[in-house]
Amino acid sequence: MTSVKEFRVETEPTATAAGRGRFVFTDQYSVFDWGEMPDHVPGKGASLCTMGAYNFERLEAEGIPTHYVGVVDPGRDDAADDAVADSASLDATDPVALEACEAPPTEMAIELTQVPDLPYLGDDDYDYDAYHDAAGENYLIPLEIVFRNTVPEGSSLRSRGSPADYGLDRESWPDGVVDLPEPVVEFSTKYEEQDRYLDREEADRIAGAADLDELEALALAVNDVLNREADARGFVHEDGKIECRYQGGEIAVADVVGTFDENRFSYQGQEVSKEVVRQYYKRTDPEWVEAVSAAKSQAREAGVADWRDLCDRSPAPLPDEVLDAVADLYAAGTNAYTGAEWFDAPTIETAVDRVRDL
Repeated sequence: MTSVKEFRVETEPTATAAGRGRFVFTDQYSVFDWGEMPDHVPGKGASLCTMGAYNFERLEAEGIPTHYVGVVDPGRDDAADDAVADSASLDATDPVALEACEAPPTEMAIELTQVPDLPYLGDDDYDYDAYHDAAGENYLIPLEIVFRNTVPEGSSLRSRGSPADYGLDRESWPDGVVDLPEPVVEFSTKYEEQDRYLDREEADRIAGAADLDELEALALAVNDVLNREADARGFVHEDGKIECRYQGGEIAVADVVGTFDENRFSYQGQEVSKEVVRQYYKRTDPEWVEAVSAAKSQAREAGVADWRDLCDRSPAPLPDEVLDAVADLYAAGTNAYTGAEWFDAPTIETAVDRVRDL
């Protein structure tokens, strides 16, 4: 697992009804699908939860359905202790809107949907029929819907098509970041050990009862909201993804949206996302990065699901000064993006300048 969130269930979902649960955001991080890395980024969980809640509330204001319920205000614990006459009616764990929080939250309340097991059949084949047979009409769609506004160097999009395929009037990909004339939407697998991009026919099969055109339209709507929010604060929203649930014929945005882990943002030409950490490892620990790539290739050739057992190296911890710089970037970026001083952090300009030198 590569998740940096803990998951708590309060009410189990059924074949026809949503359940209720919580995401608890941790300070863990993951790059190159490794899973939990050897150290943590202080305050990162609060940053992701705050930014995710902010974006969910912007989406709902635009009429975009989501599974978001609210966040838990960590400052309400003290309020509950102080409440005497009204203590019976005050529950510090009840979800509230982000603006009601006295401190940056780390816990998000969500509606739950069913996530059946996805059996592995060997040779990179998975049994999606079994997944949907178990899912019924209430399930997490086993796809990631990716939207791209730019094409940086090294993007896998360059290997899947020519510039003309994406509306660009040129024969070959140039150096540097390329702005796309229109956002591009792609579909990739969600629960396979090594995610892969899909053509529309296979994506439609994996989506089950969910309509692929509706998924694409929803992704473009989310992308439009995030683009506007980013532009208003001086960020460039480069790319990102959504995950969705299907319930009784309706599709809603699930997981978390528009954070510095799920999406790529830049500020004054500098990446403001976990891409900073990815690039740092590429520069300082290329042997591990290459070992990860080799292990994934070996797993594909051998037809096994888990490539991590085949990797003969582990990542080195980040130096303290790098962790501090990345922590400041998450905190300052969240402050700037939401337009509120949630964290005691430097300005976004100062934080960006610091990571440029890593």
